[in-house]
Amino acid sequence: MSECLLGFVGKDYVLLAADQTATRSVVLYKSDEDKLLTIDNNKLMGAVGPQGDCAQFCEYVRKNIHLYNLRTGISLNAEATANWTRIQLAEFLRSNPYQVNLLIAGVDETKGPRLFYMDYLASMHEMPIAAHGYGSYFVLSTFDRFYKKNMSLEEGKDLMRRAIKEIQTRFILSLPSFKVKVVDKTGVREISLD
Repeated sequence: MSECLLGFVGKDYVLLAADQTATRSVVLYKSDEDKLLTIDNNKLMGAVGPQGDCAQFCEYVRKNIHLYNLRTGISLNAEATANWTRIQLAEFLRSNPYQVNLLIAGVDETKGPRLFYMDYLASMHEMPIAAHGYGSYFVLSTFDRFYKKNMSLEEGKDLMRRAIKEIQTRFILSLPSFKVKVVDKTGVREISLD
Protein backbone atom coordinates (compact mmCIF):
# COMPACT_ATOMS: atom_id res chain seq x y z
CA MET A 1 0.00 0.00 0.00
CA SER A 2 1.76 3.10 -1.23
CA GLU A 3 -0.58 5.44 0.62
CA CYS A 4 0.21 6.99 3.96
CA LEU A 5 -2.05 8.01 6.84
CA LEU A 6 -0.61 9.48 10.07
CA GLY A 7 -2.01 10.75 13.33
CA PHE A 8 -1.28 11.54 16.94
CA VAL A 9 -2.97 12.96 20.04
CA GLY A 10 -1.86 16.32 21.44
CA LYS A 11 -2.79 18.25 24.55
CA ASP A 12 -6.33 19.11 23.47
CA TYR A 13 -6.43 18.04 19.82
CA VAL A 14 -5.79 15.18 17.40
CA LEU A 15 -3.75 15.85 14.27
CA LEU A 16 -4.23 13.68 11.15
CA ALA A 17 -2.36 13.81 7.85
CA ALA A 18 -2.79 11.81 4.66
CA ASP A 19 -1.05 11.87 1.31
CA GLN A 20 -3.15 13.18 -1.56
CA THR A 21 -2.34 10.61 -4.24
CA ALA A 22 -4.91 8.27 -5.75
CA THR A 23 -3.08 5.34 -7.35
CA ARG A 24 -3.58 1.79 -8.50
CA SER A 25 -0.68 -0.43 -9.46
CA VAL A 26 1.74 1.84 -11.31
CA VAL A 27 -0.86 4.43 -12.38
CA LEU A 28 -1.36 7.79 -10.66
CA TYR A 29 -5.00 8.84 -11.11
CA LYS A 30 -4.93 12.14 -9.28
CA SER A 31 -2.82 14.05 -6.78
CA ASP A 32 -5.45 16.05 -4.88
CA GLU A 33 -7.46 13.31 -3.15
CA ASP A 34 -8.82 14.14 0.30
CA LYS A 35 -8.53 10.99 2.44
CA LEU A 36 -9.61 12.75 5.64
CA LEU A 37 -13.40 12.76 6.02
CA THR A 38 -15.25 14.86 8.59
CA ILE A 39 -17.82 12.65 10.34
CA ASP A 40 -19.35 15.52 12.33
CA ASN A 41 -18.17 18.69 14.05
CA ASN A 42 -15.91 16.85 16.54
CA LYS A 43 -14.91 13.64 14.73
CA LEU A 44 -12.60 12.99 11.81
CA MET A 45 -11.84 9.78 9.93
CA GLY A 46 -8.83 9.05 7.74
CA ALA A 47 -9.00 6.11 5.34
CA VAL A 48 -6.53 4.42 3.00
CA GLY A 49 -7.06 1.48 0.68
CA PRO A 50 -8.74 0.99 -2.70
CA GLN A 51 -10.50 4.22 -3.67
CA GLY A 52 -13.90 2.59 -4.18
CA ASP A 53 -13.83 0.82 -0.83
CA CYS A 54 -12.71 3.98 0.99
CA ALA A 55 -15.35 6.18 -0.62
CA GLN A 56 -18.23 3.74 -0.10
CA PHE A 57 -17.36 2.65 3.43
CA CYS A 58 -16.56 6.16 4.71
CA GLU A 59 -19.80 7.59 3.32
CA TYR A 60 -21.69 4.64 4.81
CA VAL A 61 -20.18 5.38 8.22
CA ARG A 62 -20.75 9.14 8.04
CA LYS A 63 -24.36 8.87 6.88
CA ASN A 64 -25.28 6.20 9.46
CA ILE A 65 -23.71 8.15 12.33
CA HIS A 66 -25.73 11.18 11.19
CA LEU A 67 -28.90 9.05 10.87
CA TYR A 68 -28.42 7.75 14.42
CA ASN A 69 -28.14 11.34 15.64
CA LEU A 70 -31.35 12.33 13.81
CA ARG A 71 -33.30 9.32 15.12
CA THR A 72 -32.21 9.50 18.76
CA GLY A 73 -31.00 13.06 19.28
CA ILE A 74 -27.77 11.58 20.69
CA SER A 75 -24.39 12.44 19.20
CA LEU A 76 -22.00 9.50 19.51
CA ASN A 77 -18.63 10.20 21.11
CA ALA A 78 -15.36 9.14 19.45
CA GLU A 79 -15.19 5.77 21.19
CA ALA A 80 -18.78 4.85 20.33
CA THR A 81 -18.21 5.91 16.72
CA ALA A 82 -15.05 3.80 16.51
CA ASN A 83 -16.77 0.77 18.07
CA TRP A 84 -19.77 1.05 15.74
CA THR A 85 -17.42 1.39 12.75
CA ARG A 86 -15.41 -1.65 13.87
CA ILE A 87 -18.58 -3.75 14.17
CA GLN A 88 -19.68 -2.71 10.67
CA LEU A 89 -16.25 -3.50 9.21
CA ALA A 90 -16.26 -6.91 10.95
CA GLU A 91 -19.72 -7.74 9.59
CA PHE A 92 -18.72 -6.72 6.06
CA LEU A 93 -15.55 -8.82 6.42
CA ARG A 94 -17.74 -11.94 6.47
CA SER A 95 -19.86 -11.04 3.44
CA ASN A 96 -18.53 -8.26 1.22
CA PRO A 97 -15.20 -7.08 2.67
CA TYR A 98 -13.94 -3.52 2.45
CA GLN A 99 -10.14 -3.26 2.39
CA VAL A 100 -9.91 0.00 4.30
CA ASN A 101 -7.48 0.97 7.05
CA LEU A 102 -8.79 3.74 9.27
CA LEU A 103 -7.81 6.28 11.87
CA ILE A 104 -10.77 7.74 13.76
CA ALA A 105 -10.08 10.90 15.75
CA GLY A 106 -12.35 12.82 18.04
CA VAL A 107 -12.50 15.13 21.02
CA ASP A 108 -14.94 14.19 23.77
CA GLU A 109 -16.10 16.57 26.46
CA THR A 110 -15.26 14.12 29.25
CA LYS A 111 -12.29 12.10 27.96
CA GLY A 112 -10.63 14.72 25.75
CA PRO A 113 -8.81 13.95 22.48
CA ARG A 114 -8.80 10.32 21.32
CA LEU A 115 -7.36 8.41 18.35
CA PHE A 116 -8.46 4.93 17.27
CA TYR A 117 -6.43 2.71 14.94
CA MET A 118 -8.39 0.21 12.84
CA ASP A 119 -7.21 -2.13 10.10
CA TYR A 120 -9.12 -3.85 7.31
CA LEU A 121 -9.58 -6.98 9.47
CA ALA A 122 -11.57 -4.84 11.96
CA SER A 123 -9.04 -4.92 14.77
CA MET A 124 -9.19 -1.69 16.75
CA HIS A 125 -7.12 -0.08 19.45
CA GLU A 126 -6.91 3.38 21.00
CA MET A 127 -3.41 4.79 20.50
CA PRO A 128 -1.55 8.07 21.11
CA ILE A 129 0.31 7.72 17.76
CA ALA A 130 -0.70 5.75 14.68
CA ALA A 131 0.12 5.30 10.99
CA HIS A 132 -1.05 3.18 8.07
CA GLY A 133 0.69 2.34 4.80
CA TYR A 134 4.32 1.89 3.82
CA GLY A 135 5.11 5.35 5.16
CA SER A 136 4.45 4.00 8.65
CA TYR A 137 7.78 2.16 8.51
CA PHE A 138 9.54 5.52 8.46
CA VAL A 139 7.16 7.58 10.57
CA LEU A 140 6.63 5.39 13.61
CA SER A 141 10.30 5.64 14.60
CA THR A 142 10.11 9.44 14.22
CA PHE A 143 6.96 9.55 16.35
CA ASP A 144 8.54 7.21 18.90
CA ARG A 145 11.53 9.49 19.30
CA PHE A 146 9.94 12.95 19.19
CA TYR A 147 6.34 12.47 20.37
CA LYS A 148 5.54 13.81 23.82
CA LYS A 149 2.27 13.58 25.68
CA ASN A 150 0.39 16.91 25.96
CA MET A 151 2.16 18.59 23.01
CA SER A 152 0.89 22.03 22.04
CA LEU A 153 -0.52 22.49 18.53
CA GLU A 154 2.67 24.25 17.39
CA GLU A 155 4.81 21.36 18.68
CA GLY A 156 2.43 18.95 16.96
CA LYS A 157 2.74 20.80 13.67
CA ASP A 158 6.53 20.62 13.98
CA LEU A 159 6.37 16.87 14.60
CA MET A 160 4.01 16.30 11.65
CA ARG A 161 6.26 18.42 9.43
CA ARG A 162 9.25 16.28 10.49
CA ALA A 163 7.33 13.03 9.84
CA ILE A 164 6.19 14.10 6.37
CA LYS A 165 9.72 15.22 5.49
CA GLU A 166 11.00 11.79 6.56
CA ILE A 167 8.53 10.07 4.21
CA GLN A 168 9.34 12.38 1.32
CA THR A 169 13.08 11.87 1.85
CA ARG A 170 13.27 8.11 2.45
CA PHE A 171 10.26 6.53 0.73
CA ILE A 172 11.02 5.34 -2.81
CA LEU A 173 7.60 6.44 -4.11
CA SER A 174 6.79 10.10 -4.54
CA LEU A 175 4.18 11.44 -2.13
CA PRO A 176 4.56 15.14 -2.91
CA SER A 177 1.60 16.58 -1.00
CA PHE A 178 -0.19 15.87 2.26
CA LYS A 179 -3.45 17.22 3.63
CA VAL A 180 -3.41 17.91 7.37
CA LYS A 181 -6.50 18.36 9.53
CA VAL A 182 -6.94 18.93 13.23
CA VAL A 183 -9.91 18.13 15.43
CA ASP A 184 -10.27 19.93 18.75
CA LYS A 185 -13.07 21.31 20.93
CA THR A 186 -13.83 23.99 18.32
CA GLY A 187 -14.33 21.43 15.53
CA VAL A 188 -12.52 20.03 12.51
CA ARG A 189 -10.41 22.23 10.28
CA GLU A 190 -7.67 21.95 7.69
CA ILE A 191 -4.36 23.49 8.67
CA SER A 192 -1.14 24.35 6.89
CA LEU A 193 2.22 23.19 8.18
CA ASP A 194 4.04 26.16 6.62
